[in-house]
Amino acid sequence: MSRFFPHTPYAEDQPLHRTILTTHVLYRGFQAGAIGGIMNGMVRSLVTTIRTGSSSTMFAGWSALQRSTGIGSVVGLGAMVVILPLRMWGKTEIEWKDRSWRLLENKGQMAVDDWSLSGAVLMPLYMFMRKHNGERLGWKMAMGRAGIGSTAGIIGYLGWTYLINGGAL
Repeated sequence: MSRFFPHTPYAEDQPLHRTILTTHVLYRGFQAGAIGGIMNGMVRSLVTTIRTGSSSTMFAGWSALQRSTGIGSVVGLGAMVVILPLRMWGKTEIEWKDRSWRLLENKGQMAVDDWSLSGAVLMPLYMFMRKHNGERLGWKMAMGRAGIGSTAGIIGYLGWTYLINGGAL
């Protein structure tokens, strides 16, 4: 996502500084909520499987996991809508520019953005192209698929960087 924004050699010249920082923070809130939703969905599915004693409920848990992730994603995004203005209240323009410039300068941050955005786009596309078996696709499922894809992208980045490349970017 960060690659879509211009990046200048000096922080004080950074254009779109509020847009860059706002986009970054909202997306990270979305991701944090997705991870919380995934964990909640997995625990709920596991508890249901243990209570019923049937492994067939684990397969029904995929829809529940997507819905839980969707709700978590929206909650995380909403939390950042409130927290960002509170955190940046009273900050000068150069502070906004410096923070956004440092985000664009950080190679690791750019790689995380690339991988997670790829996952957030590809997962819903893949799922939309699959046969839906009559399940209703609402906002929870759509956001859940994007959240799961984004999380998978981050896991892919971590695996690629630290397991395959030995920590080199």
